[in-house]
Amino acid sequence: MIAFSKSTATIAAWNLAGFGGIAAERLAKQVDGLTLIDAEFVTLVEIPAEADLITLQTGLAAKGLDYERLFLPQAATENPLNIGVLFKTGITVENVFLLDGSDDNDPARRRALVADVKIGKFDFTLIAVHLKSGRSAANQEIRNRQCKVIGDFITELREVNNRNPDILLMGDFNMIPGQDISNFHYLGGNDLMDFVSSWDLQERFSHILSAGRANLLDGFAISQKYSTEYIRGSLRLFPMHWSMNLGRERFRRDVSDHLPFVASLRIDRERD
Repeated sequence: MIAFSKSTATIAAWNLAGFGGIAAERLAKQVDGLTLIDAEFVTLVEIPAEADLITLQTGLAAKGLDYERLFLPQAATENPLNIGVLFKTGITVENVFLLDGSDDNDPARRRALVADVKIGKFDFTLIAVHLKSGRSAANQEIRNRQCKVIGDFITELREVNNRNPDILLMGDFNMIPGQDISNFHYLGGNDLMDFVSSWDLQERFSHILSAGRANLLDGFAISQKYSTEYIRGSLRLFPMHWSMNLGRERFRRDVSDHLPFVASLRIDRERD
């Protein structure tokens, strides 16, 4: 185990826009973008196959950033979109599973990835999600059912088992703050989650559309009361298109149609 000399760690999440596969040229640009973030822990969604995650891992290693990977394949066999994690050496990731029922019992959708993580002295339960997309009432009802399964799991973690773990919930919510109220209601469990992205990232967007208004579809939440390790105000959308000297439309075409977000957490203490 490598001890962390830092007092904080950067946590990131990013949708790779992997539907239909990711070309080698785009994977190379994604490596460049992840290098700029240089996060200790990165949740990635829309990964077509583990080989793509390995390509990112190998590309980052060539740039001097050594990551381990976590990948559990979803059930879909046609155009699978998986959730994976890259984390730096020295971080402990255990008790990994996909949450049953969080795909609304439809193998074409994605189950939430759950893991117990420890970075320095800070340990937490990760819940990484990629919920059903779409703005119709039917799609919102599907998300309601997905969110209720995840919210019930959070309630069980915090209230039934009396563990009181810190929980980091992140990924592509496909939910718009202020519109998808029922989704947020169910996803938060028994009013246990603080949806930091809905507050700190107001008037921002993470999903780049070809036309019309862009939306804040990606989200970050942390359990209330116990999770004091989150550094308030640190959550931000990372302007990867600007950092890579790409226009927004070119970034959307060549890298991803989502911007990542990053947050900072204290890892020099555990205050559960």
